[in-house]
Amino acid sequence: MIDYTRPPKQKPGGVSLGKVTLTKAAPSVSLSKAQGARGQMRVNLNWTQRPGRGFLGKREAVDLDLGCLWETTDGDKGVVQALGNSFGDLDWPPYALLDGDDRSGANSGGENLIVNLDHLDEIRRVLVFAYIYDGAPNWAAADGVVTLHLVDGGEITVKLDDHAQDTRFCAIAMLTNQRGQLHVQREIRYLHGDQEDLDRAYGWGLRWKAARK
Repeated sequence: MIDYTRPPKQKPGGVSLGKVTLTKAAPSVSLSKAQGARGQMRVNLNWTQRPGRGFLGKREAVDLDLGCLWETTDGDKGVVQALGNSFGDLDWPPYALLDGDDRSGANSGGENLIVNLDHLDEIRRVLVFAYIYDGAPNWAAADGVVTLHLVDGGEITVKLDDHAQDTRFCAIAMLTNQRGQLHVQREIRYLHGDQEDLDRAYGWGLRWKAARK
């Protein structure tokens, strides 16, 4: 488990990005190493647990999970997610690690995906997504938000808004290596189906099989 209460070590000479929120009107930002595209970037998913009414009036909690599809510059690709215990690795491909699984939304720290940007030159693209593993597919009730915490203290926020009903998957943000810079693109695209449908929508080309957590 990583201690997120400690402030990150900063390299001299860097310029902090500050706090940026990606929206429809301003959906992307590009970062150089001097602006925080280095070290361990923490992608945090947090949501509000507001149970709704399910079958026979029983309250249903929402289990919202964080994950990513990844591809390296040599063509290797895969998924990081709690399903199938595919938690990843920081020092080897995919250079991304899922730090646990919050099944309730009650954890104030939410769920965290760590991306090792010291290997940015080996990363082609990372698609950050969230999915409702259990509970009614109600994104509005979850009120989710993803924040990318950079090593220099900068933050990039993407709100899970523009809700689509009866969908379980949301593609949140695409991270790409563009000539050595980290390009972050807001997606907020809700999809019906499962991981395979997400894969198909973004042309990842993986082979899928059923998994549990």
